[in-house]
Amino acid sequence: MDNCGLVLEGGGMRGVYTAGVLDVFMERDLYLPYVIGVSAGACNATSYLSRQHGRNRTVNVDYITHPEYLSYKNWLFKKKGLFGMDFIFDDLPNKHVPFDFESFNKSTEKFVIVATDCHSGNPVYYEKSEHLPHMLTLLRASASLPFMAPVITYQDMHLLDGGISDPVPVKRAVQDGFLRNVIVLTQNKGYRKKKPRMTWLIKKKYPQYEGLFTALVNRYEKYNETLDYIEHEEEKGNVFVIRPSAKLDVGRIERSPAKLSALYDQGRIDTIEAFEGLSDWLSHTKEKITS
Repeated sequence: MDNCGLVLEGGGMRGVYTAGVLDVFMERDLYLPYVIGVSAGACNATSYLSRQHGRNRTVNVDYITHPEYLSYKNWLFKKKGLFGMDFIFDDLPNKHVPFDFESFNKSTEKFVIVATDCHSGNPVYYEKSEHLPHMLTLLRASASLPFMAPVITYQDMHLLDGGISDPVPVKRAVQDGFLRNVIVLTQNKGYRKKKPRMTWLIKKKYPQYEGLFTALVNRYEKYNETLDYIEHEEEKGNVFVIRPSAKLDVGRIERSPAKLSALYDQGRIDTIEAFEGLSDWLSHTKEKITS
């Protein structure tokens, strides 16, 4: 299991599915040595690495109706982000649902957060050991959806959602030496993105970021190519994929606690049902990826 990684897709509030998956992992004491996450996937990973079972559910289900969590009024009329990023990345971890920074800092797993460089449109990878004091800033950057959150500045770089440039970073995991990977997706099998419409809105919103424009316009191709690659690797046995088995009834900006709770439960159910197969797959992890 030493060369097996965990790759976590984002997806906004669909990430509650991943929260259910990771809680089952914690219950069964399954911790993989390498974790790479995008957006909501990266956020969920932190409570997994700090060993705080149930925290992701509390943050994303119990607090979803809090007026500072997600507000159309603030977005439309006060010109703030749709998501209350100060609330999510400051108030929640430091006051309301305390994050165990000490346990997270001591965790031995390698952890990588993915963001997108607005100028180049390329993914940027931030490893925990090299950026430990700035984890909350980098999580905020990775989860800053275009049009819905402000650009984040870090080390003279302008950053947005990692899902723009590397939506499911399994190839980065392989590049980092983890040849077999458990992948948690937040879309049903067979899902593919469609070509975006009204791309002129991107130009109008981000005229100074040509790279970001190109990345957003081509994101659907990148995403679909990545899923094709994952399904091919899944057939060869190089990856083990956990994805929603039931048809999704939750959107990226879902606010219904009932729907989110059901999706969390679905993540748990799917993982429990898959766990015997996953355990067998992990026990046969090879040193060399199948060609």
